[in-house]
Amino acid sequence: MGNSNFKISFKNRVVLVTGAGSGIGFAIAKTFAARGAIVYLNDCLIDLCNKAVEQIIKETGNDKILALPFDVGINKELKAGFELIHKRNGSLDILIANAGITNYGPFLEYSEESFRKLFSVNLQGSYFSAQFAAKQMIATGKKGKIILMSSVVGNRALQNLSAYSITKAGIQMMAKSLALELGVYGITVNVISPGATITERTLKDDPNYETNWSDVFATKKACSVEDISSAVMFLTSDEASQITGQTLTIDGGWTIQSPVSSKHPEMPEFSSNKLE
Repeated sequence: MGNSNFKISFKNRVVLVTGAGSGIGFAIAKTFAARGAIVYLNDCLIDLCNKAVEQIIKETGNDKILALPFDVGINKELKAGFELIHKRNGSLDILIANAGITNYGPFLEYSEESFRKLFSVNLQGSYFSAQFAAKQMIATGKKGKIILMSSVVGNRALQNLSAYSITKAGIQMMAKSLALELGVYGITVNVISPGATITERTLKDDPNYETNWSDVFATKKACSVEDISSAVMFLTSDEASQITGQTLTIDGGWTIQSPVSSKHPEMPEFSSNKLE
């Protein structure tokens, strides 16, 4: 899909991508920008948010990219962000609720504060981002697209990822429920479920991440951020208007058997930091 000549235009479509300062979110925001969209790029880190916007403008030539720093886990900030979009553009066409925290921790030692923080961003943030977006779309009569971001660990248990996995499984059920309620308004809700994807964070967790996961993928190739963004382009296009409530897994066939490389750390140092 990433090398396809099939190019979908999003000229002047209004798009919000949360958690887009780096990694998958950044790649999605950049791809929308390259295809002519008006992109609101969100991240809770202001400097990272601004830097990402500057980089995308430089690389795509599209200057309709705006930084929108807020924490999706704090409803007051989330609401203010959507109000700003409404003031500037009336309504969203597309929401990519990508913001999320990955946090490793043994079940028997996992703290309440870490649990609350994880759920406030991954589940609460996704739920209310979708709610605010849907209200705007309905008010303006737009047949919008909402994409939620899950993970293959929402379907497969991995060591020391119990809390994170629960949030990602919940997001898949969330999409089904929201799709049922919002379909009457012409709004579709779908999920992207990435497998092991090469990003700045995953390389911090494991410098040999690409090699270790490529070894256990059916395709013998770990996912790139472009693999994920290409799938998002399709699901948010007019060509996907009859697809809703679905989870698209992009994992190079990993979930066929779900093997884990013996060389991949069970408790990656970077993503095992305490959240409180």
